[in-house]
Amino acid sequence: MSNEAALDDLRATLTEGGQLSDEQVENLTLNTDLLSLGMLADDVRRSRHGDSTTFVRVAEVPVQGSVSPELRGEAMELRIIGVPDSSEVMVSAVRLAAEAGRPVTGYAVHDLLEMSNGDMALFRNLLDELLEVGLAAISELVVDRTPDPESVICTVVDAGLAISRVTIHEALGDKRIGFVKAVAGWMLPANGVWAFAPLPRADVVSDSEASPSTGYDDVRQVALARLLVDNIGSIQVDWALHGPKLAQVALAFGADDIDAVPAVDAVDLGPRRTSLEEVRQNIRAASFVPVERNGCFERVM
Repeated sequence: MSNEAALDDLRATLTEGGQLSDEQVENLTLNTDLLSLGMLADDVRRSRHGDSTTFVRVAEVPVQGSVSPELRGEAMELRIIGVPDSSEVMVSAVRLAAEAGRPVTGYAVHDLLEMSNGDMALFRNLLDELLEVGLAAISELVVDRTPDPESVICTVVDAGLAISRVTIHEALGDKRIGFVKAVAGWMLPANGVWAFAPLPRADVVSDSEASPSTGYDDVRQVALARLLVDNIGSIQVDWALHGPKLAQVALAFGADDIDAVPAVDAVDLGPRRTSLEEVRQNIRAASFVPVERNGCFERVM
């Protein structure tokens, strides 16, 4: 089959919402050029989300800190960061943050499991306590740090919570797409996971001999995530971590949600240069419509 015919075959399957065969996945990952990947990913993205791109302003709240008005700013999500010494502190941090009246997310699944000593009954009890004091969702499930993720996600959903985003901590080369394929193969409960952030988050990789990723690698990873992962609604890029430029380019390659827009600007730059206006301008420059959301993935009117 020629490359053009193979692309037409891929496009037809994706347009109809069909499941890609192993042969199609191999062709997609090994033989498809970046421009074609981007076009296919954009088609799928628009079929799911139209021309809307959501974003959220986040205030990070230290687990042993307080939520002052200065810290909260214009946040639509309060995200608890850090790992305390006890589950009691975890629960207390959520209770205090919830008093601010914004959706509260917090913690990584692997940290909650460690706090529960790997005991699923204790893990479930901790989830129940966090829900009771106001947690809206677990902040993240890290693919390369979470054992048996499908079972864990089911436990989270059974407790009445959700996973805000699935992330990758560290990956280069074939491992990057390997994690995307792994996530794509999960059997997930409806609305159990809200977004997949396919770009690795580690600043430094542990393999000193590995070549660092490039911008080409990153946008290819985003496009493949959109094309392969049909069990999670949104493909997400992190504004604070990866920067405005990559965030804007990623929108053209299948991303539809921007995470971690600052809720407070460090310097008063005027109304036209705030983080809010900058993210809106970037989304419009990519030919999409900016839509603000909160920490529960609900649109803010």
